[in-house]
Amino acid sequence: MTTLLSILLQTTTFEPDTTSTTVTTVTKVGEDLNLFGLLEKGGWVMVPIFVLFFIALFLFIERYRYISKTSRLDNTFLFSIKEMLFAGNIQGAINYCKTSPFPIARLLEKGLNRIGSPMRDIENAIENSARVEIYNMEKNLGILSAIAKIAPMFGFLGTVSGMIRTFHNISVANKIDISTIASGIYEKMVTSATGLMVGIIAYFFYTILTTMIDRTVNKMEVTAIDFLDILHKPASK
Repeated sequence: MTTLLSILLQTTTFEPDTTSTTVTTVTKVGEDLNLFGLLEKGGWVMVPIFVLFFIALFLFIERYRYISKTSRLDNTFLFSIKEMLFAGNIQGAINYCKTSPFPIARLLEKGLNRIGSPMRDIENAIENSARVEIYNMEKNLGILSAIAKIAPMFGFLGTVSGMIRTFHNISVANKIDISTIASGIYEKMVTSATGLMVGIIAYFFYTILTTMIDRTVNKMEVTAIDFLDILHKPASK
């Protein structure tokens, strides 16, 4: 009985602390899995993905500021034009449009310069000027749309590259274990996730800008219709 008790005490005394070792290992792995470390594991494919992201971000900020400026319109702007036209001061209305900071004024200026011509000619002048303004607002939106489609493709390219690396490592090591396949799997998953995220963000930017353009175009159409109504009223008196 004494011998058995001694053996149990020795086993308890010399048993390695596996729990402590496991916790230490898990903690170390957790410390290694930070954001920048994960992105670095994506490999070379991450470079074009990040380039696409920064291009999309730059285009969004630049287009957002331009469209916001284009959509501005003072509520008293059209009223001032109306008062000048009713007073017969056409040149004053033209000068007022030239000095106005609102881009919509360029449309009305084209129409004012053609007063005396048939109404259809005035409408055509306003429509042609509106097309130019819409084109300027939509400038480079095609690039933003392309980034939303291309970024996930680079993610898929990273998936293929990661699988190639995985099989290459297996063939070189002639065995399959975590250390052999980890780098390729990391590259596959990180590039796929990052490419999808950049594509989603770029598409979100594109949707915001196109919505802003639609609202601005609607505002231009309403203003142009009100302006044409003003031109009809003096003629009807």
